[in-house]
Amino acid sequence: MVQVALAGDVTEAEELKELLKAAGIEATLEPEDEADALKVMVPEDSLEPAIDAIEALSEPDDETAVD
Repeated sequence: MVQVALAGDVTEAEELKELLKAAGIEATLEPEDEADALKVMVPEDSLEPAIDAIEALSEPDDETAVD
């Protein structure tokens, strides 16, 4: 398992885990040295798809094209 993200708290970690689950990627949470922080871990072969899923699903929907 490799780290794909660092969540600041349990709520953020669970949201990222659910986001990855919706994308078909298994994720686990591990404690970080910081007080409430959690590492979001995915299988190594899922790292790139997990990064893509997090970026795609966490971007704002207000994409305005400027010509």
